[in-house]
Amino acid sequence: MPLGKRTDCGDARFAGVELPFAELLCGFDFVVAPLVDPSHRRPALELPPGEAVQARLRTELMLSSAQWGGQIVGRTSPWIDPDSPDADAAALSARALAQELEWASFLGLQAVLVPAPPRLGAADNFARLLNRTLQNLSHMAVWVQLPLAVPKAAAAAAAAAAEEGGEGGGEEGEGGPPRDPWEDWQRLFSLCERSALLGVALEVGADLPPAPLVRRWLGQPLKALLLPTSVFTTNKRGYPVLSRPHQELAALAFRAGVQLVLTGESRHRVAPAPTQPPPPPLPPAAAAAGGEKAAAAGSGEQEPPHQPQQQQQQPPPAEGFPIVNPGESHPLRPYWEYLAYLFRRGGDPSPHEALEAGYRDYLQAPLQPLADNLESQAYETFEKGGGGGTAAARRLLRVYAVEKNPAAVVHIQAMVAREGWGDVVTIVSADMRTWQAPSPADILVSELLGSFGDNELSPECLDGAQRFLAPGGVSIPRAYTSYLAPVTTAKLHEAVRAYKDLEHWETPYVVKLHRFHTLSPPQPVFTFEHPNRADPTDNGRALTLTFPRRAEDGAGELHGFAGYFEADLYPGVTLSTHPSTHTPSMFSWFPIFFPLREPQLLPAGAAVGVHVARVVGRHRVWYEWAVTSPTPGVVHNPGGRSYWVGL
Repeated sequence: MPLGKRTDCGDARFAGVELPFAELLCGFDFVVAPLVDPSHRRPALELPPGEAVQARLRTELMLSSAQWGGQIVGRTSPWIDPDSPDADAAALSARALAQELEWASFLGLQAVLVPAPPRLGAADNFARLLNRTLQNLSHMAVWVQLPLAVPKAAAAAAAAAAEEGGEGGGEEGEGGPPRDPWEDWQRLFSLCERSALLGVALEVGADLPPAPLVRRWLGQPLKALLLPTSVFTTNKRGYPVLSRPHQELAALAFRAGVQLVLTGESRHRVAPAPTQPPPPPLPPAAAAAGGEKAAAAGSGEQEPPHQPQQQQQQPPPAEGFPIVNPGESHPLRPYWEYLAYLFRRGGDPSPHEALEAGYRDYLQAPLQPLADNLESQAYETFEKGGGGGTAAARRLLRVYAVEKNPAAVVHIQAMVAREGWGDVVTIVSADMRTWQAPSPADILVSELLGSFGDNELSPECLDGAQRFLAPGGVSIPRAYTSYLAPVTTAKLHEAVRAYKDLEHWETPYVVKLHRFHTLSPPQPVFTFEHPNRADPTDNGRALTLTFPRRAEDGAGELHGFAGYFEADLYPGVTLSTHPSTHTPSMFSWFPIFFPLREPQLLPAGAAVGVHVARVVGRHRVWYEWAVTSPTPGVVHNPGGRSYWVGL
């Protein structure tokens, strides 16, 4: 499978390269290219009054729409600064930004890279103009370029100035401390109404910030990492390589589906591969196929060995667009090959990863096991005992399988007959809460756990069924505990917001979390034990949790809470979705996500408080939750008005 088309990376391509204005096709997965000639200082599409349009060949217009849409990311002019203190320069920048983005939309680009103004923390006009453009876009994304971290030199200079008595709090470059790029991004994202079409591209420097400051970007719409050639070092053979921390960053990007973009000129002199003789001239009829061949070259696919790849020259412009695929001779090719090596080193996705890939960051409503009859696939993971056992053991064993779903009863009957357990298993079509067992049981086995442990009414069901147990009988599971953790996940926040109603903000979702960041480790919430010896029985719960955060982990953003569970099935046997104790190769349960209607920006070191309640009514059970600190928020789902589980 071509590197640029791995299915586990979603729609993200593998790696691209930033190129000059005149060079577009070079054998990489995709390219980042200026939208206009960098020599233009006035809006490129603006003509002086009375000036006639000069007829000239614009080679970029000879590309197909598929090439523009799938292989090219545009880049706006770096001089644009709508918040410039020079009023004329600001007005010129505003017109240029609008026109270049309009040009990119006309070309059908998937994305445009926009360098951030020098004072992004105060770039209100830039944010206003960008937001206005985003309102009129239907599919094209806008990536704002920011540094991954404040350069150490700038931070050291600011610290030295502070020691000398300088005042802080100003903008970078105006005597104040350097601003955190993450906070600048949050300000811009908020001013642009958290548009689903707005993303961020981070420029990677030689010095990387601590891991928590990197991982917090995974919860944001991070689209690309810009890797300058200056961050590469040289190995013993003279080839460009990355340091170990940079390799780990690249691997993190690959796993998250974040694209890599090489920037800058080659800094390594690597002998090119021997060139092959040029191919014979193509007949005119073959010239039309040039565009298709360019698309294959741009996607990273290799041509058959008998077709020379280097120095291929197509017919002149009069007969078609001239395509040059320098292949191995391109000066940036060694860098791309190294990134390809890092990508391949990650290996193909395991069957487990391939199975769950389609569920990543996909919202699913939790099951209603008592109110609804489940589909057949929910029963296909039914665990059967190993082997048939001895005849003596089978005579001593009697199993009652109680199932309320009539359709499932037929399915289970066929399964029991196929496995030869008909003389041992008695299938009962009934609700376990009302069925009367013929005799007390020594073991009560159930599978009623939900993604939050108790969210599929396991406590209520097992409390009603424990009357089946003989004195000293065993319940499997015998206990389970739910857990919560505050998370950043802009992708899920946008997915819930897209419904545009209150009900979805007050519904917890089962979801395979992928693009998210945990702000503080999970903490235990509710614990239930079986058999339940409490008298009277009350499965309602409520508590307030406080999640500490380290100041060195920087500022954060809270979008909701991820829920997990740990189950004690039998002494020494556990089942867990908790990240630190997750049962290996177990994907029957995904985490649960409790969204927040309004995300909260968290200052560095600010703790997160949440109040969560499990409320039991006469005919239903529901959850209520609310942020209590650092800024109190609204109570979600009061009285179960939007979501509940029916008894």
